[in-house]
Amino acid sequence: MTAPRRRPLILLLLVLGVGGLLAWAILGRFEAMEGGVAVKAKKPPVPVEVAVIEHGPIELLRTFTGTLEARAEFVVAPKVAGRVEQINLDLADEVTRGQIVALLDDAEYVQAVARAQADLEITRASNIEADSLLQIAERELSRIDDLRGRGVSSESQRDVAKAEQLAKQAQVKVTNARIASAAADLEAARIRLGYTQVKADWHGGSERRVVAERYVDEGETLAANAPLLRIVELDPITAVFFVTERDYARLHPGQSVSLSTDAFPDESFAGEIQRIAPVFRESTRQARVELQVSNPDLRLKPGMFVRATVTLEQVEQAVIVPQQALTSRDGRAGVFMVGPDDASVVWRVVEPGILQGDRLQLDVADLDGRVVVLGQQLLDDGAPIRITPDKVTAKP
Repeated sequence: MTAPRRRPLILLLLVLGVGGLLAWAILGRFEAMEGGVAVKAKKPPVPVEVAVIEHGPIELLRTFTGTLEARAEFVVAPKVAGRVEQINLDLADEVTRGQIVALLDDAEYVQAVARAQADLEITRASNIEADSLLQIAERELSRIDDLRGRGVSSESQRDVAKAEQLAKQAQVKVTNARIASAAADLEAARIRLGYTQVKADWHGGSERRVVAERYVDEGETLAANAPLLRIVELDPITAVFFVTERDYARLHPGQSVSLSTDAFPDESFAGEIQRIAPVFRESTRQARVELQVSNPDLRLKPGMFVRATVTLEQVEQAVIVPQQALTSRDGRAGVFMVGPDDASVVWRVVEPGILQGDRLQLDVADLDGRVVVLGQQLLDDGAPIRITPDKVTAKP
């Protein structure tokens, strides 16, 4: 074969070779793509744990720390000075309204009553004398008038008799005033004598209270209004805590509260919000809240540390999941729900609501089935899953 004839054949072979290489490369590319799809389709399922979505009530609870205070206090103090002869009560004793709690030495006050009584008797005797003199003066004036009618007495004599009558009338009025003054002095002396019997006479509240502090002992001399005993009202008792602006608007008088204390760790005590301060303290930006707590056995004492749990919000029919079911994708909160085939998940955007312990309310109207609570960090919408045996929680 000549050289000119071999050239077209060589060119044909080159073209066929290049075409074959191209075909082989394209075929390899398609096989690689098909192989990648196969790998993706055959991705192993993610092992997960799931929980059943619950429907029911849920509460937003908030626990505040505070202290107990006496509902009312009353300091017993004598109104007069004197030496303490007897104290009838001691620390922690119960006191009844009006009870005599102490006796002071009353010798001086007894003498003061006797002296005031004597002064009253003297003024009464003076009044009797003045009344007798008035009667004499009136008879003399009557006699002068009778003589004057017969022309025997003069006008000047009548004037003298009239002046005497008026003087005796004034004297009677003075003695009457002195009797009133002496009677008042006697009553004041008797009142001061009564003050030597020191009484626990408070106003309002319950009839019985408890001695919280005793300031003096028998034999000591007290000045007037010096403290003798401090008594407190413990039933009901007052619990006090402080709230910030975040919770202030959710509290109101009459709201029920459950209290616990370290002294009785296995018990709870029922209370009720009684007062809420209308202002916040500038130093702490908190407002004072006072609770009324029933304390019939007097086991709760002022100064005890307490924890007050208040229900700030309640939803009767809520969609509830475990808190760990909530996750986020692309900055949005949601949960992975188990699909109908139990082999894949569906991403569902939700709005979280009330958190009670580890139970979380989801603010959605229609949500039922099961949600992933463990392993969701490896999931995307539609991802295959494998539910771990014995890891299905009935309720959150």
